[in-house]
Amino acid sequence: MDTNILLIEDEEVIIRLLSRKLASMGYNVILAMDGQEGLEKMRESCPDLVLLDIIMPQKGGFEVLEEMKRDADLAKVPVIIISNSGQPLELERAKRLGVTDWLVKTEFDPKEVVQKIKKYL
Repeated sequence: MDTNILLIEDEEVIIRLLSRKLASMGYNVILAMDGQEGLEKMRESCPDLVLLDIIMPQKGGFEVLEEMKRDADLAKVPVIIISNSGQPLELERAKRLGVTDWLVKTEFDPKEVVQKIKKYL
């Protein structure tokens, strides 16, 4: 399986957990520690799906989504938000920016992430 998943996340624990789980299932995992790096890697690697944190250094998730929406190629890439917050206001904003789905970090387990990835690929 040559499926590229870009994980844009700044928390080491989440990075280790998800990258290990996804790699063990045969996905190519591309890592970015902030939104700016994420956008650069997105343009380089053309991922099949993006897992995106909202609060990060350099450029946050909403800024990444806004830039993706302005780029015809990037706008097609499904995005699943992985955030500490599940506030209705943030969910609404994310939906307006084209987010495919949303997971709250404190409530998900890696199996749930994998289920959602399979659903959208």
